[in-house]
Order: sequence, then structure tokens, then C-alpha cells
Amino acid sequence: MPLLSLVASHADQDLETIARLSDGHAGLPSRLIDGTDIHGVVSLATCNRFELYLDVDRDADLDAVRNAVVETVAADAPVSPETARTAFRMLSGRTVAEHLFAVVAGLDSAVIGEREIAGQARRALGSAQAHHHATGALIRLFETAARTGKDVGASTTLGARGRSIVSVALDLAADIASAPLAGATAVVIGTGAYAGATLASLRERGCTDIRVFSGSGRAAAFVAKRGGTAVDVAGLPAAIAQADILVGCSGSRRRVTAEQLAAALPDGHPLTVVDLALSRDFEPEVGDLPDVELITLESVRLAAPSEATLPVLQAMDIVSHAAADFHDKQAARDVDGAIVALRRHTMAVLETELDRVRAQHGCTAAAEEVEFAMRRMVKSLLHVPTVRAKELAARGEQDTYIEGLRAVYGIEPISRAPRRLDATAAATVPAVHPADLPRQATGTDDAGVDPECDVSSCPFPPDAPPLGLSTPTRR
Repeated sequence: MPLLSLVASHADQDLETIARLSDGHAGLPSRLIDGTDIHGVVSLATCNRFELYLDVDRDADLDAVRNAVVETVAADAPVSPETARTAFRMLSGRTVAEHLFAVVAGLDSAVIGEREIAGQARRALGSAQAHHHATGALIRLFETAARTGKDVGASTTLGARGRSIVSVALDLAADIASAPLAGATAVVIGTGAYAGATLASLRERGCTDIRVFSGSGRAAAFVAKRGGTAVDVAGLPAAIAQADILVGCSGSRRRVTAEQLAAALPDGHPLTVVDLALSRDFEPEVGDLPDVELITLESVRLAAPSEATLPVLQAMDIVSHAAADFHDKQAARDVDGAIVALRRHTMAVLETELDRVRAQHGCTAAAEEVEFAMRRMVKSLLHVPTVRAKELAARGEQDTYIEGLRAVYGIEPISRAPRRLDATAAATVPAVHPADLPRQATGTDDAGVDPECDVSSCPFPPDAPPLGLSTPTRR
């Protein structure tokens, strides 16, 4: 079955558009699969990209599939159909694997060589498996991408410095403050994967006073495993008043305004605010407050250091060869249905003729000799078409073979709608540990979107100030 990908990333879209496209993406796969030519979907939403990987019917109209995806995305997200249509690039054939493998290897990231994306892709596949949205072809695609990413890490020095979006953001924060973070007081908002990475990075930089706020009460469990001090709604303003750095990783979609933050800050208190949420935890006007510096994902992208040319070229070569190998194997799988159909057709004709021989001559030695000769002849006749099918598939020309079967024999390839697999459906598919799965189906925490802050689970009423901060009178 053909694999397609619709891609919207930081390479050609602003982050605000990506955030709007991915809004409500959790329920998107189910709606795409129902009543369409799409058999499987894996949705990859991170702080820099929103990508959909699709397993579609062999005879599907690819433009129609694209239009169906665009319309469904536009129906679920706060974007117009035209915005969705222009935002997505559609990839097909070998370019699907090439792109995903490059993404997982960190070659397409804002911080080249970062390794966080590998975990994000693993969790995206795990979520698709858990919700029965992944087909065998999609599982093979993502598992091969994971192996390719590991090969890049093992065979090159790409990413050897351990740079990530979090680390670059904190380095930038230290540069802006003109002081190391050692001994600083930090407040982290959110308990997703980015919050965990932030906590680890802060600790590596000598920051020991780290306070964590969770809008849905997960802070205590979070710090019990990772360290730090849990902060509740009542204690958040006081914690911010003492903070040197404030990091937002929740993606609650109810942003802290400049007025709300100003109410919590003492006069003249310097604060560096790092906003790692794709949908932004802070309004842009926060950066206009006196003594407040605002670092956003766009700031991180612009500040990200470039990698040396040689490791990048080596990684690209590994990705290219892996994608070509995956595409060849996928093409061979696609042509298998045609080979099976030809064999069934030929063997059906053979059995009809053998029935006539048996009816006329019975179980005699002569009849057995005839049957043996006919089976050997059919096996010999099928050898060349089978080899030829594999050769054409290796060149990406399997459709030529399939059309030839239709034209000459009037038969169709054996085609089954791909079975959507869960995490334990096939012994040949590596299982995904439950700990690697997102805690809820409402968000991917690696995207800077903390599942705890989905609107349906957030403890604040819709008209309440976000994050427990009160709305002040302007000082």
C-alpha cells in the first residue's frame, strides 16, 4: 500500500500556523480513517512540526486524499481550508521515508542533531498503535526510522555535543542574563517531556532551587520522580516573585498576559522567561515588561548553532541509503499481491485441467505422469514472471507489472485492506512500553503541549486567569 506524508514544519511555516494546525490533532486519525481510502495514520506533532503519515489504498486518488486531510484538519483546527492547503507539503514514494528518517536523525530540526525528536517519533507511533491507527507498513516505516537515527548517532559525530531545543534555550537565557544559571531559582510550568528535559538541563547547570507548577495537580508526582519542589495555584505568584528564570512547557493555550505577570513581580526584579510551548504559554507583550527578557521557540531557532558540514553529509548519506533500502523492500511487498494473484490464476487453470485428466483416466500411472509433467511445466512458466516482478519492483516499476497482469490476464492483485495493529498485535513488531506512550490521547507532551493542560482537564474555569495568576490593576 502506498505511503504518503503531509508535512508542515518550521522550514517553511511560522510556528503559530503549526500550532493552529495541530490543535485538536488527537482525534484526527480516527476521523481520517473512517469512510476514506486511508487505512492508517501516525500523527507527529512537535514544537517545530505537524506531520501526518498515511497508509492509503493502492488505487486511491492522491489529490483526493490530500483534500480529505486538509478538510478534516480545517474542520478540527482554527485554520481556514486554504491555510491548511498551503501549509502542508505532500510527500509520496521514497521521499516519505527520506523525510522521516532525516527528521528522526535530527537533520530537519531547528537544532541540528538534537535527539529529542527520536523520542517524539517513538511516542507518536506508540500512540497510533495503542489506538489501532497504525498499519504494518507504518510500523515498519517508523521502526526503520528509529534504527536509522541510531545508526546516524553511532556512525557520526552529529549531535555529539548533546544540543537540544531545551539546552539551546537555557544557554541563551544564561547569555541574556550575563550570568550562569548555577544557584538561580527556577520555576517550570508543565509536567510533560519538555518539563522533564528542562529540569534535567537546569540541574546540569547547577540550578538546585527548581519549583514546578502543574495546572491539573501533577506537580507532586512529577517532582517525586525527578526532584524539585511542587507549587500549587496559591503558591505560584510567590514562586514567580522569587524566580530568576521562568520556563513554560505546558501549552495550555491560555496565555499569561503582561499584566498578570507584572502583578507577581516585585519592582526591579529581573526575570528571564523561556516559552517552550508551541502554542505559547506567554503573550508576546510579556517581553515588553521592564526587567523581563522573553525567549521563544523562534528565538531558539535563530540562535541554534550550526553543525560541522562533514557529520551532516555523513548523516545524509546514511539516511539516503536507508530510505532507498526501505523503499525497495516496500515495493517488493507491494508486488507480492500481483505474484500471488498470478499464481492463483495459473494454478486454478491447472487444477481444472487435472480434474479432466483424473475424470477420464482415473488414478492410473499415466494420469500421475501427466499431472507431474503439468505441475512442473506450470512451475517453470511462473518462474520468469516472478523474477521479473521482483526486478521491476526494485526499480519502482511495480505498477507496470500490475497493469500488465490486468491487460493480459484480466486479473487483479490480491489486495487486502491493511490491518491496523495495536502494540502487541504482531510478534514481529517491537512492543512499545506503556511508559513511552503519552499519558492522554489529547496531546503529545514532547510538542511543548502538556497533556495535563488540555482544556477539558484544566482545573481553571474558562474565564479564570491562566496558571493561577490574578489579573492586576496596572501598577
